Amino acid sequence: MSFFNCHNDLGLRLSPDEIRIMQEKLLNEHLQHLRNDSPYYRRTLAAFPDKTYTLDSLQELPITAKSDYAEQGADFIAVPQNEIADLGLTSGTTGQPCLIAYTKRDLERLGYSDATGFLAAGMRPGNKCLLTCTLDRCFIAGMAYYNGVVALGGAGIRNGLNTVESHAEILARLKPEAIVGVPSFLARLVQYLQDNHIDGHSVKTVVCIGEPLRGSDLQLTELGKKLNDYWPGAAHSTYAASETQSSFTECAECAGGHPAADLVIPEILDKNGNRLPDGEIGEIVLTPLQVQGLPLLRFRTGDMGFIIPGECPCGRHTKRLGPIVGRKAQMLKVKGTSIYPASIYNALDSIQGVEEYFLEINGSSLSDEITIAIAISPEHPELTENELKDRIAVRTRVRPNIRIVSLEDARRHVYGRSRKPVRFFDYRK
Repeated sequence: MSFFNCHNDLGLRLSPDEIRIMQEKLLNEHLQHLRNDSPYYRRTLAAFPDKTYTLDSLQELPITAKSDYAEQGADFIAVPQNEIADLGLTSGTTGQPCLIAYTKRDLERLGYSDATGFLAAGMRPGNKCLLTCTLDRCFIAGMAYYNGVVALGGAGIRNGLNTVESHAEILARLKPEAIVGVPSFLARLVQYLQDNHIDGHSVKTVVCIGEPLRGSDLQLTELGKKLNDYWPGAAHSTYAASETQSSFTECAECAGGHPAADLVIPEILDKNGNRLPDGEIGEIVLTPLQVQGLPLLRFRTGDMGFIIPGECPCGRHTKRLGPIVGRKAQMLKVKGTSIYPASIYNALDSIQGVEEYFLEINGSSLSDEITIAIAISPEHPELTENELKDRIAVRTRVRPNIRIVSLEDARRHVYGRSRKPVRFFDYRK
């Protein structure tokens, strides 16, 4: 029996009032599961009324911090050991990797979540989808993408973390209609295809993961523009927090990420934990619904974003999550200027000749010191340290330290320490 049907898009089929009624019913079922079956929430919720909650009164309930989850992971599991079908770990790019446990139904839910997003982005049953992300090393997102393609009725091509040459061969031989990958890697792949006169235009849907595709104004980043030049109108961003087992993917309008209507309730909170109105930037807090193995309540993702006001022109009535502005822990203060790394990344991506880069952050609580390690193409000797400082300052109002490194050194830092690209190294005390 299938519990989820990605082809029955509830965001399109149900009115806003019907979605609210459905979500509130699922929310209260979720709260009973937490109280009855999760050791952590049995303790945590004991001090809160066992009543019927609405989407508005949800904010009366406690917030779950990543630190609580990381330190007490086993106490969050809400099913017996013999019902767990898969164990995984988050990537740990901003701290200690966290345990995630799935039941068989959770794995089906995982596929449904991404299949719903893939359909909204334009992928269709029968499509072949090239996956440029790993499925091994307990990588939860890779499994979600593959399950999503299968749930959609497509065929996954699990080429994984491989070379641009290998992916180019797949594109030439199998001609997939869709591709999933990190924008910076896909941009390198596009360059390889162009340099070697390989046709990759069978791809009609590009799902971008792990890095920003758009700015807060919904305009494409420099990386996004490169992908759009090669695959016009194909690039869509998706956001997911592995712990919450739910995703937000752009529809054809590319005006914010839609979740499956029956899977997650998003909130945006200020630094004091107060809910912010739509349009204002704050921390993304998610309550995933219909999770069995490791259910969470009001989970602080550490990511900064906003809910886009109003309804999407596509006709879906779900809340739309805007582009991720940055991570809360990675906001920088440089001589009175506050900046997220994404702004620096966008500036660097606009400079022809910058092949790879990563940031090293030092300093005190009063002012951060940024050093950018940059690999420069030999064809651009004009990109001196001072020239790079000037170009970055024009785009960001910040003039960082620059260190020129080899391409091999840069890639070893960015791709050698995690299942995701890591460009931010925080050495602040």
